[in-house]
Amino acid sequence: MAIRKEKKNKIAVRPSEGSEITTKRPYDLWTDIDRLFDSFRSEFDDLFWPWGQRSGLTSYNTTRTPSMDICDMGDHYEMKVEMPGIPKENVNIQVTPNGVEIEAKCEESKEEKDKNWLRRECSGMSFYRSLELPEELKTDHVEAELKDGILILNLPKVEPKQEYKAKKVQIK
Repeated sequence: MAIRKEKKNKIAVRPSEGSEITTKRPYDLWTDIDRLFDSFRSEFDDLFWPWGQRSGLTSYNTTRTPSMDICDMGDHYEMKVEMPGIPKENVNIQVTPNGVEIEAKCEESKEEKDKNWLRRECSGMSFYRSLELPEELKTDHVEAELKDGILILNLPKVEPKQEYKAKKVQIK
């Protein structure tokens, strides 16, 4: 990048040839922070339990916002939500005329007993996602499928948007 001084001590930044300017979406910051804390937690566990024996020692519940893609297909919305490791029986989907609410919980508990000892491991995760849509939905015709950890929702619209073609306007 080339930096040059302009009038009144203002600095202008101009990308040099061959360089790119990338933009980040506002919610990318939260993803970066989650990744930072996950890395910290993993390194902290490695410090105290470096031999891979920590699987039952650190049990905690996590709440995460699952990744979601939504596409306006004209007459309906198609939504894909990542939900790895969660059976469809544990997924709750609520559709209103204005939006969608997805909630999922998965808890796992293991127990081993012997004569003089007991080992119990508990872990769990939960997902929650709520989204308001700009157009009204037909709540009676929503279809959902959970396949390979991906929840696919087809959300039909009450009144699909009309497609307008661009038209050249003549100036008088």
